[in-house]
Amino acid sequence: MSKLVQPHGGKLTPVLLPDSERAAALAKAKTLPVIRTTSRETSDLLMIGMGAFSPLTGFMDQANYESVVATKHLTNGLAWPLPITLSVTEEQAKTLTPGMEVALVDDETDTYTGILTVTDKYKYDKVKECKAVFFTDDAAHDGVVKVMAQGDVNVGGSLVTFSQLGYATKYGEYYATPAQTRAIFDEKGWGTVAAFQTRNPLHRSHEFLCKIGNEVCDGLFIHPIVGKLKEGDIPAEVRLECYEVLLKNYFNPKNVVMKVYPMEMRYAGPSEAILHSIFRQNFGCSHILVGRDHAGVGDYYTNYQAQEIFDTFKPGELLCQPIKVTAAFYCSKCDGMTTEKTCAHDKEFHLKISGTKLRGMLGKGELPPAEFSRPEVLKILVKYYSQK
Repeated sequence: MSKLVQPHGGKLTPVLLPDSERAAALAKAKTLPVIRTTSRETSDLLMIGMGAFSPLTGFMDQANYESVVATKHLTNGLAWPLPITLSVTEEQAKTLTPGMEVALVDDETDTYTGILTVTDKYKYDKVKECKAVFFTDDAAHDGVVKVMAQGDVNVGGSLVTFSQLGYATKYGEYYATPAQTRAIFDEKGWGTVAAFQTRNPLHRSHEFLCKIGNEVCDGLFIHPIVGKLKEGDIPAEVRLECYEVLLKNYFNPKNVVMKVYPMEMRYAGPSEAILHSIFRQNFGCSHILVGRDHAGVGDYYTNYQAQEIFDTFKPGELLCQPIKVTAAFYCSKCDGMTTEKTCAHDKEFHLKISGTKLRGMLGKGELPPAEFSRPEVLKILVKYYSQK
């Protein structure tokens, strides 16, 4: 019997069709009216398809959308921090009726990805959504930009999906569904698993946090996002090379699993930290490492706001609990990695490490110090930036 935490809502609810049924579903889709989806909508469809967004089995209807925006909970009472929606123009909405089937096509790749059975359509307040999700409606915020560019009408409905948009092929053994990671963790005999969310190459601070999680739990799950990022972020294939060399040289492979997932970042800070916790629970994780500015961007969120939001949910609502770690850095006085909580030395001894700072130095052709990142990782990044 599995020792892992249960999925959110009690069971996984994938809607990705078996290989044997996909050709017929695709043929049917090509006979249906089409809704073209943005990269964010497509990435959410992939997450729903694999069961990562369990218990969701489609895009949110009006009742669930409004409940999530107002209370960060679904209508059934389950915690859910932000809307998972599909939008269309008012003109296209006129052609949609409840019970109607429509094909979904990824707008960037022209790929048929699934079939939606419409339940309802509804107008929504974009500014209200942005303030609830991002805690700002500033037009410069990366997440706000995307919400404001959406269609004015949301379409709710249940899904079947039949494409993984090439992710399974591109990433091979590193691409895994929640059911697959749960099987891996069960085989290893793990009961507690610490997830580490990342969109950057792992520098020494990240490595330090990961090892804290590995000490606290039976195993560590490094789970990089490989969906669309904002301009300037390092491409997934470069980051993957960095992760591989770091795991090979500085971690015990018996106690670490690394897989990737196809979601697109929202940069929603605290709200996204809760989403990360919920779907890591679905992947089988009991804990998630949450640092100073989890899933943040710019200066939109205060230090540790992504940790504090967990305290607003009742005990038992989130089975994947945060491991709250203060900012990590190298201290020359301590002669090693430490944190704000454990080191009392003056700031003159501290080398603060961040992905933003790392990208900035490499972009200028500067080689960061050894205390910043492992030499094997820096070698890969220097090569990438020199080619860029």
